[in-house]
Amino acid sequence: MKMLMFDFRDSEREFFNTHEFKDFDITFIDEPLNEMSQLTEDQLNETDVISVFINSNVTEEVLSKFKNLRIIATRSTGFNHIDVKYCTQNNIAVFNVESYGHTAVAQYTIGLMISMIRNMLPAYFAVQKNLINYADYEGRNLENMTIGIIGGGAIGSGVAQIAHSIGMRVLVYSYKKSDALKDIVEFVEYDELLKNSDIISLHIPYTPETYHLLNAESFNKMKDGVYIINTARGELVDIVALYENLLSEKVKGAALDVIECEQLSFGGDLLDDLKQPDQKCLTSALVTEKLLAFKNVIITPHIAYNTKESVNKLLETTFNSIKDYAKGLHTNRVL
Repeated sequence: MKMLMFDFRDSEREFFNTHEFKDFDITFIDEPLNEMSQLTEDQLNETDVISVFINSNVTEEVLSKFKNLRIIATRSTGFNHIDVKYCTQNNIAVFNVESYGHTAVAQYTIGLMISMIRNMLPAYFAVQKNLINYADYEGRNLENMTIGIIGGGAIGSGVAQIAHSIGMRVLVYSYKKSDALKDIVEFVEYDELLKNSDIISLHIPYTPETYHLLNAESFNKMKDGVYIINTARGELVDIVALYENLLSEKVKGAALDVIECEQLSFGGDLLDDLKQPDQKCLTSALVTEKLLAFKNVIITPHIAYNTKESVNKLLETTFNSIKDYAKGLHTNRVL
């Protein structure tokens, strides 16, 4: 199979150095796939499979250029960056990776929580500049705090278990009430979680129903001095509302590994590459730039999953799904 692999990252190189793929003719492309991607005529005519990450924007305009495309394999759980309607109409199979980094993301979430509440980054930068003021770094003991976890799946459960082991009170809002958590958490309704949590951490997928789940109304229901953590999807948080509540100090700190429209916020010069960037994406990118100036905000470039173990599992699952499809199976097929 002829395959184009977009969004190819350094963390993935070792996997391909230690594995052979005799059935695949793979071309690795560092950049994401979007409407401005420059591909050869042979690539557009002969490619059977494309693999992308969420920074790609796989629109109808992009897909219509490929003449023999049979499979799209996204190296992510979410697939809203792919025009699934076009794929359905044109018999293009789409595969995702349902679970590959829940342990890594749970651990990273706890790391962000500790770094934020103990003011580690401001202290680090103060040491660099030799401008130390100990009063600026006062934090809290975690066992005296309540964490509210939105989403009780594999990642949310992992965060809950670690938080409980620290001695925190753990509230969980989830349609699924895991038996493994029933003795260590309190399952509560959404508004109750907002009202009673010192820290709120998001661990649900992005769907049309969860778009801007944390919005101005949600922030109004929260405690003064709440902390926000998002390692799920950027679209879950109205970044303008978050910015305004950081300015008013209603939100005491935020740790974000994901941002809405990451292809702009984390994509460097992509603002110049896209023909007509969505206004909400432009707004997100501009507000993200403002948030970088806040000492009480941590922003990282979607790396919570990024451990050697998680990346290897992600790639193994991706290629196994493609091989299974060739055998007539539908492992990890979403449509």
